[in-house]
Amino acid sequence: MGQVEIKSRDEIALMREAGRIVSEILDELEKAVAPGVTTWDLDALSEKLIYQKGARPAFKGYHGFPACLCASVNDEVVHGIPSKRRKLREGDLMKLDFGVVYRGFFGDSARTVPVGKVSAEAQSLVDATRQALHKGIQAMVAGNRLGDIGHAVQSHVEARGFSVVRLFSGHGIGRRLHEAPDVPNYGQPGSGMKLRPGMVLAVEPMVNQGTDEVMVLEDQWTAVTRDSKLSAHFEHTVLITEGGPEILTRQRAG
Repeated sequence: MGQVEIKSRDEIALMREAGRIVSEILDELEKAVAPGVTTWDLDALSEKLIYQKGARPAFKGYHGFPACLCASVNDEVVHGIPSKRRKLREGDLMKLDFGVVYRGFFGDSARTVPVGKVSAEAQSLVDATRQALHKGIQAMVAGNRLGDIGHAVQSHVEARGFSVVRLFSGHGIGRRLHEAPDVPNYGQPGSGMKLRPGMVLAVEPMVNQGTDEVMVLEDQWTAVTRDSKLSAHFEHTVLITEGGPEILTRQRAG
């Protein structure tokens, strides 16, 4: 995957802006999630907001992906393609995975949003996944290693009876959406590359209610759980600093 880039102060400033734009748009998308809304509606809103904020879509056209937003519902793990036919219903789990390019630098973040009132089991999955992301971020201290991030995520998830998706991982991010290194959501403490100040990593636990196994549908994008059980996904773009991790896509609303 190549050399891991250490970002300069000027590059970090632009990545903070990219991260802010991603977070602000996700706040608006989250507010728009409701029964009867289509995933196409959410994608159209995201595209309008991207250009209003002076950015460009990170995902649209990426390896041929047709939309600005990855919109995955229920057993869809990631890379769901928005559709006019996919109307959200009360009790669904809507995963919003979204990124922008701002002045040559990428920001990337994801949230799982309950549609109306969801089951206790679904809410438990969402909570565990969100918490696992923050456990992973807490491990993103200069001098720690990639395996410390994955271990923090995996141990939190598995202690709650859920499973971590292994087919997909987090990644470095900067002038490209996906840079070195890969950031798995499982691992051994003390293993892997050492974390250094100036690294920017997108950390993104994808957590399943049942088996960790997934399969990709005929559209060549949408990944679903093999057992058709629910999945949740959260992601932040995180800068490693001397003073600890800085979340560049931190949620502003609420």
